Amino acid sequence: MKIKKVTDEAFKAYGRIVEGIDFTELIKAMENTPLPDGVVYEPGVDLLENLPVKKELETAVYGELPIQIGYCNGHNYKLNAVEYHRSSEINVAATDLVLLLGKQQDITKSFTYNTDLIEAFKVPKGTAVELYATTLHYAPCNADEGGFKDVVVLPKGTNLPLDKEHKGGEDALITAKNKWLIGHEEGGLDAGAHIGLIGKNIDISKD
Repeated sequence: MKIKKVTDEAFKAYGRIVEGIDFTELIKAMENTPLPDGVVYEPGVDLLENLPVKKELETAVYGELPIQIGYCNGHNYKLNAVEYHRSSEINVAATDLVLLLGKQQDITKSFTYNTDLIEAFKVPKGTAVELYATTLHYAPCNADEGGFKDVVVLPKGTNLPLDKEHKGGEDALITAKNKWLIGHEEGGLDAGAHIGLIGKNIDISKD
């Protein structure tokens, strides 16, 4: 599939480039995070949250809400699933990476989504983007064979384990706190995940 630049006009439907904040220390700290053959996600880690940029992000981007700073690192070329939150997510590319994005508005009443609607955007190392709450996304993809490292900033508590079971309607898509997920049958997700992605499981190494 065609991989657009994050500066492309089409990206404006999904988010914006975050400017005016220095992410240098954050990206440097990411050198001390793992890069597995698969994909690893940590919602919040002291290595990143102890940096001064945390307070700046809380104040300037999240309107003084408490946040968490974690990472999603690894090697990946496939879509596998899409998720959304009731809040924006900040991604800071510690390496070049590719985001596969869609729109919540295109989810059907039966909570399916056609993967033909997904668009791909390359985010260069050092670039921070805000993904709006209505933007469907999941783990980043490799921009090259070296894998990817991505800082993930969200309101505190997002993606942590649920306190109770959720069933019925959109509620059935909730797999963690502030996380609604639609999976692909080839995505290798945990049992119980809502499988509703229609079409091929996008693979940017082949498409």
